[in-house]
Amino acid sequence: MKSKKKIVLAYSGGLDTSIILKWLQDNYDAEVICYTADIGQKIDKKKIISNAKKFGVKSIIIKDLKNTFVKDYIYPMIRGHAMYEGVYLLGTSIARPLIAKDQIRVAKKFKAYAVSHGSTGKGNDQIRFELAYHYFDPKIKIIAPWRIWKLKSRTDLINYAKKNDISIPKDKKGAPPFSVDDNLFHTSTEGKILENPKNCAPNFIFQKTVSPEKAPNIPVFVTIDFKKGDPVGINGKKISPTKLLIKLNKLAGSNGIGRVDLVENRFLGIKSRGIYETPGGTLLIYAHRAIESVTLDKKTMHKKDSIMPKYAELIYNGYWFSKERFKLQKIIDLNKSKVNGSIKLKLYKGNITIQSRITNSDAYSLKKVSFEENKSFNKSNVERFIKFHKKRLRS
Repeated sequence: MKSKKKIVLAYSGGLDTSIILKWLQDNYDAEVICYTADIGQKIDKKKIISNAKKFGVKSIIIKDLKNTFVKDYIYPMIRGHAMYEGVYLLGTSIARPLIAKDQIRVAKKFKAYAVSHGSTGKGNDQIRFELAYHYFDPKIKIIAPWRIWKLKSRTDLINYAKKNDISIPKDKKGAPPFSVDDNLFHTSTEGKILENPKNCAPNFIFQKTVSPEKAPNIPVFVTIDFKKGDPVGINGKKISPTKLLIKLNKLAGSNGIGRVDLVENRFLGIKSRGIYETPGGTLLIYAHRAIESVTLDKKTMHKKDSIMPKYAELIYNGYWFSKERFKLQKIIDLNKSKVNGSIKLKLYKGNITIQSRITNSDAYSLKKVSFEENKSFNKSNVERFIKFHKKRLRS
């Protein structure tokens, strides 16, 4: 007997992907394999398995990718100080390439002919998933239900769920939930009243952070230790990438740090509003810039700053595995071996203040910067320097 073709679905166990699971079974003569990447989101493994088994799924894979996510995806991005449109720390964007890469690994293992995802037809994630799918397997079939099915709205989706006995979650107010993406690095919330930019984000939607007004009245201090450009410890204690980010998330989140309300320009040209919480990541970028300020020279720092917008845009648009991103990453990492030391931060009601920068680097010279007279800096050269730039001003 000829075995059925196989489809590997990126499956969260939530409403959208549960509907997609049923829809794939109804519309394709294929076995659906459910794949879930554990990248630090709130995850109920028993619920994922039971929801999939309810529809007769035999193969359910849940892969722990948390440490890989932090070490090989978030840390390189932190080294590049990536912020899309100057604000967004790219928490959703950076997760999709990793999920897609491992989904293709599973597809090859099971000899699946197709992969599928639950990204909507208007969003960025469909592009991010599919560019990564193509990079690792250009010939695999991609099934994007939101672009081909007859379910045109959230209401159609709810009705389909009711018809097929798929449970519909409720938010804290008892209504259908906001669109939420969650991982170890961030949480994003979109939809419903947030779609109108005049509306203030209700406080109950925030999951990783308290409001600055409700943060403690006493400041908290934390020291982040860096080695070769990456964070390796907290308060002098070495710690794994996953545990480090978890700890920083708790520290920053409990002090009202890491909230962003952004109207962004999607890759497809649509403007959309998102509420982003990236508490630990906010501390890491702040601290990383601080340690680079005392370990790298001006030319290197300014070069990194000049390429950052393009680097961030590539990640946002799903080009993590592109030659262009690889090239920029090499430039970013060229002098990372020099970035060593510790940064002490003060966290207080949504604010971050640098308390101390400690390094053995000689990039910062106390003698040269001192207001006291010394021979380490030749002031006579300044005259020639200014004359040169006077000529350049009119050239």
